[in-house]
Amino acid sequence: MRVLIAAGGTAGHINPALAIAGAIKKADPTAEIHFAGRKEGMEYRLVTQAGYPFHHIEITGFQRKLSLNNIKRNLITLWNLALSGPKAKKMMKDIQPDLVIGCGGYVSGPVVRCAARQGIKTALHEQNAFPGVTNKLLAPDVDIVFAAVPAAVEKLGAPEKTIVVGNPVRPEVFTQAKNREAIRAELGAGDRTVILSFGGSLGARRVNEVVADLCAWEQKNKKPVLHLHATGQYGVQLFRDLEKEKGFAPGESLVVKEYINNMPELLAAADLVISRAGALTLAELEAVGRAAVLIPSPNVAENHQYYNAMELQKAGAAVVIEEKDLTGEKLVQTVSGMLAQPGKLAEMGRNARSLSVDDSLDRIADALLKLVKTP
Repeated sequence: MRVLIAAGGTAGHINPALAIAGAIKKADPTAEIHFAGRKEGMEYRLVTQAGYPFHHIEITGFQRKLSLNNIKRNLITLWNLALSGPKAKKMMKDIQPDLVIGCGGYVSGPVVRCAARQGIKTALHEQNAFPGVTNKLLAPDVDIVFAAVPAAVEKLGAPEKTIVVGNPVRPEVFTQAKNREAIRAELGAGDRTVILSFGGSLGARRVNEVVADLCAWEQKNKKPVLHLHATGQYGVQLFRDLEKEKGFAPGESLVVKEYINNMPELLAAADLVISRAGALTLAELEAVGRAAVLIPSPNVAENHQYYNAMELQKAGAAVVIEEKDLTGEKLVQTVSGMLAQPGKLAEMGRNARSLSVDDSLDRIADALLKLVKTP
């Protein structure tokens, strides 16, 4: 069986695609898996690191704001769009896939559409509660649609062929969750509340600013917490400046890093997570059952992080603070309220856990293998 997976743009599209590839290989070790994407995108690095053959197709999005630079970019987009059809056809001819899967990003469009027109079996995976434009356009033409959450089913526009399967979660997230006590002991957490906060690998300025206010409040009031914070690449100096300005410092109650490279372990140790609301972050919070304060990024297509976050708030698993309402005072007030209620974080964690689809990858792989075998 030959499989072609198209995904690009962000890690939120590419990591589920790689997880699905791994699940297919596990279910059918003879499967030959190829990826399509942009060489300039993050997908090229992640896919080639994982050892899969990569096929280049250049496709970009239209810029809505009018400026000279954006007009140039839109002309390039039109040119790429004109070339994408013939490139996708050549890809089908070279690979001769039995199955083509789109996992989001502009690159999914021409690749999946070309496969569907040629009668090749096709599938989509939508990670967000508010689906992306590409997946909404493709959904009527494919054989099967996977949605992460029930809220996306109607919005995708093909409910009769849509299955809710959750978002694939790295196996090590489940494994480390079982080691919670050992990891907490290693961190020296004792019976303190462990707070984990981050704003993404590059760092979100606003998240760093309000977390600094929270850290200052924790230290000033000698709260029994161990706070672990990742500043992100662009937040390192900013956070150092905020430490001086607000009179707090890393030490026994606060650990500050640029980047978290052991996220499964820290999620296992945490009692409360403060973060953006990317689909994969939320799937991992559900998998380990952690309470959260979610700050959706306003700089994403269709404001999809807000819709993702609201699914957790509705379930009593998180408190959502939109960036337009976000202040240090508001974050302190929210966290203070949670800490003041014994058992509150544990209850929210149980609510998060009830949302998890632990066998997401098995469901996806089973449905795909069944699809390929269907005459």
